[in-house]
Amino acid sequence: MSDETNRITRLEEMLAYQAKTIEELSDQLAEQWTVVEQMRTKLDRLTERFLSLEEQSLEAPAVTRPPHY
Repeated sequence: MSDETNRITRLEEMLAYQAKTIEELSDQLAEQWTVVEQMRTKLDRLTERFLSLEEQSLEAPAVTRPPHY
């Protein structure tokens, strides 16, 4: 084989490796994005729940002495 053929073969191998790496990274990024969206949804629900509980605690009646005092 000539040097030119070896060079082209190495470039093709490198290109194939890089293409595979890019595809794997793209898959991982898509998976991570799904996790981020799930976490964002959970955070939004927890924030709403916290605010709701905070509002309820503000409306609580004043603490009074029990009748036996």
